[in-house]
Amino acid sequence: MNHPDGWLDRLRAATSSRGRLCVGIDPHPGLLDAWGLTRDADGLEKFAEICVEAFVGEIAVIKPQVAFFEAYGSAGYAVLERTITVLRDAGTLVIADAKRGDIGSTMAAYAQSWLGADTPLSSDAVTVSPYLGFDSLTETFGLAEHNGRGVFVLARTSNPEGASLQGAGLRGDSGDGRSVAQSVVDGAAAANSNGLATVGLVVGATRDHGLDLSGFAGPILAPGLGAQGASVADLAQIFEGSTELLLPNSSRGILGVGPSVVALQDAAKALRDEIEAGLA
Repeated sequence: MNHPDGWLDRLRAATSSRGRLCVGIDPHPGLLDAWGLTRDADGLEKFAEICVEAFVGEIAVIKPQVAFFEAYGSAGYAVLERTITVLRDAGTLVIADAKRGDIGSTMAAYAQSWLGADTPLSSDAVTVSPYLGFDSLTETFGLAEHNGRGVFVLARTSNPEGASLQGAGLRGDSGDGRSVAQSVVDGAAAANSNGLATVGLVVGATRDHGLDLSGFAGPILAPGLGAQGASVADLAQIFEGSTELLLPNSSRGILGVGPSVVALQDAAKALRDEIEAGLA
């Protein structure tokens, strides 16, 4: 059974009405320049405001890249807090792309920051790293489940540098021929055995991932559309059998048409509709 108004319910409701596209808010310094904005908190805030105006009501899931906000210190975090609040108040799901990963009380603090019920950065979901051990995330999963939130665990990322670690074979007691990435998939599937789909995966859309996803029924965040080279035509093949809760992500590919709100909205809607047609 799903928790009432829990993560899976909200995700399904949002994507059924506004499609599966996830758009990133990535205020890269080069994009600030291209949009004629200053490289400071004022420029950051204007960038975020334009994105909110363009995407709210049209796009189901928005993914702010935390690094581009925290580069401006406390002022940048203040912009991020306001952006997350405005998006969520408008009914848009927010995945905070923070990629946090640690152990013990430190990971518990990260989890509380992004998944706590009333924290300033409280989001619908957060990206996390499993490379201090998958079980180091257990408490994070528990908090997410308790608060009706989601967690996306890095499995097979879109950057080519990830292959040497993520594709490496396991050794020791777990040395059963699986890759590190496959062990993350299997761990996430086991964590979702209660049917809540609290735990999602990050699997890049830029290449054949080589993973067996048949036992995994949670959401998959799939970065790499557009600027990183993946196309909508790739999605159905790469994620065959796993497209119901697939969230293809595009950031620079859409943001590059800004700062016009109309142009950003048109680009996002066109890609959203192309994805839905391609995954039908």
